[in-house]
Amino acid sequence: MGVLDGKVSVITGGASGIGEASVRLFAKEGGRVVIADIQDGKGRRLAEELGGDAVYVHTDVKDESDVEAAVALAVEEYRRLDCMFNNAGIAGAVGPIETVTVEAFDETVEVLLRGVFLGIKHAAPVMKGQGNGSIVNTASVAGLRAGYGNHVYSAAKAAVIQLTRSTAMELGESGVRVNCICPGFIPTPMIGRARGLSVKEADGAVETIKSLFADTQPIRRSGLPEDVAKAALWLASDDSGFVNGHALVVDGGATGGRMWSDYQEAIRQLRSSLVGERG
Repeated sequence: MGVLDGKVSVITGGASGIGEASVRLFAKEGGRVVIADIQDGKGRRLAEELGGDAVYVHTDVKDESDVEAAVALAVEEYRRLDCMFNNAGIAGAVGPIETVTVEAFDETVEVLLRGVFLGIKHAAPVMKGQGNGSIVNTASVAGLRAGYGNHVYSAAKAAVIQLTRSTAMELGESGVRVNCICPGFIPTPMIGRARGLSVKEADGAVETIKSLFADTQPIRRSGLPEDVAKAALWLASDDSGFVNGHALVVDGGATGGRMWSDYQEAIRQLRSSLVGERG
């Protein structure tokens, strides 16, 4: 038996990266999944691979009718909705603040914040009617600390964290939990695409990105999409039934503070400098 036996989920951005890892894990744990994405080829292939455990629907999370349709498909296919995982994202506007265009700002906020808002909005009435459900949003450590992401991305993720907390206070009274995950440095194709790589090039760059991220946190390996998927699985399951309005950090300790080895090296250099001055 799996922890999601009999449960139905919609996962936006489900065709690749964290979303794909979550789709696979949710299905493995007995769940039925609606894969909602704009990457039609990848999404359809994943749904076909998983057979009756998944269906794919083209979903641009900026478009309210698309999000509404993804939720409706879950109810139509599987008669209920137990988890809405608002995961779709982009790196968005990059560069110094004076170089960010209004168009790039708007697109970043539309995907990262509006997309989450729409997912919550349309999942809420279904779950309230059932008397239970779990809404999980992908935020980021960039929404908690400065310097972990681009300006607009960071602001949007901070807004997702607060939207999570606020809606949790409303929907919790109806038995619906709302939580978010704050991933750290997770190698996904999105990072490569944000740096101008094609879809194919970005897919091929994941291993390189993984090696670059290996030393960015106390746990000396790169984070993996599967690490975030496991957190999402827990929040989607009944095991987290008393968790509401929480921002779950999955970052290997990256936001915990200065790494001990860095501190020790700084002390060593200080001592060396002071000894040199005495000499």
